[in-house]
Amino acid sequence: MNFESTVPEELGDPALRAVDLPEPAAVTIVVPTFNESANIRELLYQITESVPARLPCEVMFVDDSTDDTPEVIRQAAQDCPFPVTVLHRDTPDGGLGGAVVEGIRAATCDWIVVMDGDLQHPPSLVPELVAAGERTPAGLVVASRYTKGGSRAGLAGGYRVAVSRGATWLTKSLFPRRLRGISDPMSGFFAIRRSVVTADALKPLGYKILLEMAVRGRPREVTEVPFVFQNRFAGESKSTAQEGMRFLRHLAGLRTASPMARMVVFGLIGATGFLPNLAALWALTSAGLHYLPAEIIANQFGVAWNFWLIEHLCFRDRRQHRHWWDRVSRFALLANADLVLRIPLIALLVGRFGMTAFTATALALVTTFVLRFVGTEALVYLPRKARASRKSGLSPAPHEAHTHEGHKPHESHMPQEARTPHEVRATRDAHPGRGQLSRSRRARRTV
Repeated sequence: MNFESTVPEELGDPALRAVDLPEPAAVTIVVPTFNESANIRELLYQITESVPARLPCEVMFVDDSTDDTPEVIRQAAQDCPFPVTVLHRDTPDGGLGGAVVEGIRAATCDWIVVMDGDLQHPPSLVPELVAAGERTPAGLVVASRYTKGGSRAGLAGGYRVAVSRGATWLTKSLFPRRLRGISDPMSGFFAIRRSVVTADALKPLGYKILLEMAVRGRPREVTEVPFVFQNRFAGESKSTAQEGMRFLRHLAGLRTASPMARMVVFGLIGATGFLPNLAALWALTSAGLHYLPAEIIANQFGVAWNFWLIEHLCFRDRRQHRHWWDRVSRFALLANADLVLRIPLIALLVGRFGMTAFTATALALVTTFVLRFVGTEALVYLPRKARASRKSGLSPAPHEAHTHEGHKPHESHMPQEARTPHEVRATRDAHPGRGQLSRSRRARRTV
């Protein structure tokens, strides 16, 4: 395979060629796509016109399409002076955000730029995003519609404008410290240093991957570049009411990610569990059953109620570490083992202190709350060591990859231990005066 092609000198916008890069940088452009075949050729054309003249690049499409988008990409890639890769996912786990995470895992360059495939994010801004990051210690560079010089002009209609502004206000209200310095947390156009992102730490749900990175990754320094949100080149928006609900669930998951917030939510869920527990206890004792066996049976109603809510509201981001049946059995075992403490305590409160069964049960539930939370987190939802210790990029991505090889980007400064054992390294002189470039490559089929 021949890697000796050269970068044309005359490509690129003169205004962008004037951007002062402190030193040559390389960028992996990650583009998540879903049925965007009508936009692909224009997107690659604009990238070709704007990016290679300023910095080495590769383009990585992570595709969840059900149409001919992958084939269109492979055909259009033949005319590109840089590598173009198609990573097609048969199962689109995590939606658009999950696609971006797959692209991050496979990226080879020091900088990763994430952008949409519908041309609402102008490719001509990619060099400026990287340049802004190279001029500062920033690990994250956000293309913002809401900073000075930016515009949301491409948002179609008052409804989308209202939704965008409302979502921005809501997220900044929920995460005032973590989103400080980010005026547009809803932006899907940004650059991030490969060294500051760990793909396995990200748990996206839906399309707001920048929010996920800013909240979970907590980059120490962020800078912004204004941009004008463009009109969609072709096709239709993928925003739906279902995506809106996923966004709200994502916000809830991020907000409850800290141990203290998670404990508060756990406690609130436990409080709602009083209702089915006490209702069942009342029904059973009213039917003449002794309060101790009635409490054991009633406890199962509370266990089922609490497990369902905890699964969806408290530990949603940790469900993948164990199978459903494993989580259910562990949770039920722990909840019923709790009875070993609660039943003697209830008997003591009723027999010696003369409390009613209802009062004694409520007091016992509150008393054992902390033990139940610690036990649930440690035994049911704590990530397994083998999975938790995996570093980003150590396991092959579950997709089929196709690559069109053109220009090679600068050497990625990923630590050597972060590269997979089966990766092949190829080193060559790529650009006169810029020294040797090397790039680790996964096994891919060439198109």
